[in-house]
Amino acid sequence: MAEFVMKDIIHDRHADDFFHVESAAATTEELGHDIYPPVKKLLSDKNISFEPRKARLFTAKDYIAFDYILAMDYENLQDLYHLTDGDPKEKISLLLSWCGEREEIADPWYTRDFETAYADIHRSCTALFDTLYPETQR
Repeated sequence: MAEFVMKDIIHDRHADDFFHVESAAATTEELGHDIYPPVKKLLSDKNISFEPRKARLFTAKDYIAFDYILAMDYENLQDLYHLTDGDPKEKISLLLSWCGEREEIADPWYTRDFETAYADIHRSCTALFDTLYPETQR
């Protein structure tokens, strides 16, 4: 969900040429799966574009290629630290930390609360965008 929310924010603010956004799994449990159907419904209901996809695993090449690597929760954070030998370039952070919070995005697969997850993701992605692309660059 976060990938498409961030892309939507970037597109709405006419900054597509300045950002490249991808998502990848920190573990193998969802590899090859498409977006979860309730997430597709939520994105559609909010007029957020998305395309069918198959989940892929985060790799060492991703760590090299991307400036910011965001985790939804502490478990993902620890998995990413492990995959990157401790995040030596300090690229990894919790998504909600961009709002000044040390909280996790509650996984809606478990909570069934997709609206709260969306609200937290949207708020965090907006804060991230505003930090990386300040008014002076718009």
